[in-house]
Amino acid sequence: MPDSEPPIALDAMGGDHAPHEIVAGAVHAVRERGLPIVLVGSPRVLYESLADHDATSEIPIIRAEEALAMDEGALASLRRPRSSIAVACHLLRRGDASAVVSAGSTGGVVATGKLRLKTQQSVIRPALAVALPTRPTPTILLDAGANAEVKPEMLVQFAHLGSAYAETAYGLETPRVGLLTIGSEPEKGNKLVKRAHELLKATPGIHFVGNVEGHDLLSGTADVIVTDGFTGNITLKTMEGAVRYAFTELSETISASPMARMGALMQRGRLKDLSRRLDSEAYGGAALLGLNGTVVVAHGASKAASVSAACELAATLSRKGIVARIGERLSTAPRPHRLW
Repeated sequence: MPDSEPPIALDAMGGDHAPHEIVAGAVHAVRERGLPIVLVGSPRVLYESLADHDATSEIPIIRAEEALAMDEGALASLRRPRSSIAVACHLLRRGDASAVVSAGSTGGVVATGKLRLKTQQSVIRPALAVALPTRPTPTILLDAGANAEVKPEMLVQFAHLGSAYAETAYGLETPRVGLLTIGSEPEKGNKLVKRAHELLKATPGIHFVGNVEGHDLLSGTADVIVTDGFTGNITLKTMEGAVRYAFTELSETISASPMARMGALMQRGRLKDLSRRLDSEAYGGAALLGLNGTVVVAHGASKAASVSAACELAATLSRKGIVARIGERLSTAPRPHRLW
């Protein structure tokens, strides 16, 4: 990344393990990935944490008087106008940062982002997009938790947002879009899904491949899968839990006997590759799409490796122009009725 490019504004006070794991992730991102980072938060606490890594001269600090607690929701963005996430968004809006990364309260980050950065023209509501570990390229799932209740027109717009993500991050020319529901037939699902199916099928600029089910999430059937934030968040966490359970069982199985351990040793390379591919920390978090700026929301329990990956994701999306790509897509799309 060019030295002249503004740094990533990292909310150092957001997350279950803030600020120490956030700072450790920032140090890794600077030293191992070559990314410019600025930490936003309490200078005294952050200076002490940087000193533990001998990095006080490598990463600047921007003062923020307050921080959003992990149990605070959307209203906290109004109660705490000088929070670390608010200051980070201000840096981005002013052009002093290229992107914002936070592992803080999802509701607080989404609300603060909307308040400070505003939504892009024609965007009804921003959506959280997560990359699922499919091959040959990841599948984008959205919304992963920003909007619990949606209208059919919003799902169509999510398809545009997700398609722009797939085009920008993975170079796909015509991303295939699927609609998550309970059956592959067009008539399956509730009123929301049925109407969204009709709209997606008739919308130019979206390569709609029809309904997809839960077992299709990792099959590569679609490049983009759209759903409401309530369903998407449950789906994502269910998948994460299932992967953790499967690896725990696999670990116990391959250590159960000398023969099993020998087989595991022979497949060590492939097992490590599988572990890396399915490790949620390697994907860095969710991109908050539809704002006038690049924002990545890392998992609340993020450790250093995940924070560093989130910074890499934010840098990639910013460098490749995700905001401009979304603007281009929506400028040629039929304008939905303003629902909110």
